Amino acid sequence: MNTKSITDRAERKKVKRAARKKAAPKAKRAAGVARGSLKKRVTKMTKGQRKR
Repeated sequence: MNTKSITDRAERKKVKRAARKKAAPKAKRAAGVARGSLKKRVTKMTKGQRKR
């Protein structure tokens, strides 16, 4: 939703809240999807000769 044209902060906030209330609820995250700190970390590449 674009609220750039509304300059008054309170008015823009009111419009955004109304739109958020009207919007369809978001689907739950799938069971197998890790989020945040539960995500796997990328192992550091070895130092030394360049790969390419």
